[in-house]
Formats: sequence, structure tokens, C-alpha cells
Amino acid sequence: MPATGSAPLVYITGASSGIGQALALRCYQAGWSLALVARRTQVIAQWAAQMQLEPGRYAIYEADVAQPDSACAAAQACLERQGVPDLVIANAGISWGVDTSRREDLDAMRQVLDTNVMGVAASFQAFIAPMVARGSGRLVGIASVAGIRGLPGHAAYCASKAAVIAYCESLRGELRDSGVQVITLLPGYVDTPLTQRNPYPMPFLLSPQQFADKAWKAMTQNKCYAIIPWQMSIAGRVMNILPGRIWDRLLVGRGRKPRHEPPAK
Repeated sequence: MPATGSAPLVYITGASSGIGQALALRCYQAGWSLALVARRTQVIAQWAAQMQLEPGRYAIYEADVAQPDSACAAAQACLERQGVPDLVIANAGISWGVDTSRREDLDAMRQVLDTNVMGVAASFQAFIAPMVARGSGRLVGIASVAGIRGLPGHAAYCASKAAVIAYCESLRGELRDSGVQVITLLPGYVDTPLTQRNPYPMPFLLSPQQFADKAWKAMTQNKCYAIIPWQMSIAGRVMNILPGRIWDRLLVGRGRKPRHEPPAK
């Protein structure tokens, strides 16, 4: 596949479904070239054909971001094939309910942390030095409103997204004055396979396309931190300041995230 030419390039992990796929389409419609990363590369290829994407404007890379060597290899392949991206969106993630009173759920929790936290850092790693050398670039970490406070059954997911928020904030401080921006996006509820099993109300639920439109605005307006949608931004501010006892009371009667069932042996 030829190089992307003069079109800006976006590198997106978790591009085979949900938010990642919607962000890819939004960027493509804005005239960007795509570097699309996922474990299920055939799904991306089928989607790209269905959307009739121009062959010269996208490339597909296979990676499991929970494995740092795999994530870093995909990023290096992008550098060699398409060059230094203008925008990197570390979106790949999983949401599994856990019960940490059960030994087997510790393994599920580790997988969530490896994917959602280490996956973000590993997705950025290869691009940081080239972006700094160039003096420009944007690194976007997809966190979650769930990273602000803990939710029943969501220990793994909430902990991982809290870590993403803190990691991106730390990285932003490290890269200050380098010309490289670090942006943290915190979606509320988005209608994806990750949320469709939730047994509780999901206020202000967005489609992936609605989220992608709002995220695009946040990224192009150079915000360093944005909760999407704005209604959830208000809720997020309230969540931040509520005393623990009041938060605990608000959770009384709330359904918990269904426990992730490990595959049968």
C-alpha cells in the first residue's frame, strides 16, 4: 500500500468495532488517512470494504495491546509503512465484571488492567520520541467516567480507567512545551458490546457515531480533558466532590456489572 501522502494520519487501536470503528469513520470523512489496529484484522478489512474506503488511505495492523511487544510492533510497522501519525487514539479496551473474592477473577482483573492501562502506554510508546522530534502530534487516551468513582462489580474497569486518567495527566506534564498534546477523553455510556449487558439504567446513552462526532470536536479544539456528553460532564464534576458516604448511599440497590465467566477448560 502506498504512503499516505499529504493527508494527516490517525492511528487507532480497537478499530474493529464500537467507538474505535466510529472514530475511524469520522476521521476518514474529515479527510484523514487511517492506521487501523485490532486483533480481528479480518473484521476491519470487511468493514473497510463495506464502507468503500479508498485503498491508499488506510492500512491495517494486527496487535493485542495487552501484550506490549505486540502493541509496540504494530506501532513500529506503522512508522515504517505510513510514517509518524498526527494523531494517536489509544481506544482498545475491555469491560469485564469481577468478583475479587474469587481467585479466578483475579486473572480476569489482570487482563482488564493489561488491556486498558498497559495497552494505552504501549500504543503511545513508539510514537512519543518521533512526535517530540517533529514538534507536533496528539496522543489521545480513551478513559471513562467510570474512572472517576468506583461502581459495584466494576472494580477492574473502574480501576483501569482511573489509571488511564492519571497516566495521561502524567504524560501531559512530561510532554509540556514539546509540541505534543496529550488528551484524555472520558465517555459516558456508549451503546457498544461493552455496555449492552449492563443490568442498570444508562443515562445519556450515545450511539458510537454520536460519541465520535463529539470526540472529534474535543480533539480538534485541543482540549486536554473532556467528558462526553456534556450532561455527563456535570455528573462527573458532582461525582468528584461527593463525600464517600453519600456516594455509597447512592449505590444502594444499583445492579452490579455481570461477572465475566472464564472459558470452560
